Amino acid sequence: MWLNGSFVTSKEEPVDFDVAWDSADVDLDRLDPIFFEFAEGRRAQKRRFGGELLPNVVESGSGLVLTEFFQNERDTGRKGIVVIDPRRIEQ
Repeated sequence: MWLNGSFVTSKEEPVDFDVAWDSADVDLDRLDPIFFEFAEGRRAQKRRFGGELLPNVVESGSGLVLTEFFQNERDTGRKGIVVIDPRRIEQ
C-alpha cells in the first residue's frame, strides 16, 4: 500500500488520507464492495474509513499510475509517500 494525503505531511491536524493498493495476488471477490465504490467522490469510503483506498491504476487526469501521481506536489514538484508492506508487519 502507498499512503498519501495530509497524514504524510507536517500538518498538526491531518484530516484525510489516500491509499493506492496493489491488486496483484489479491482475491478481488473477497474484498468488501466498498473498495470498488467510487461514486460521489468515494463518499462511502471516506465516511467509513476517513480516507480513500484505490487500486493502483492510472489516474485519468495525469496518465500516471497512482503511486507516481501521489508523488507529484501541485506547487513544488516531487514529494515522498509512505510505503506499507503488510507482509512485513510483525504480529
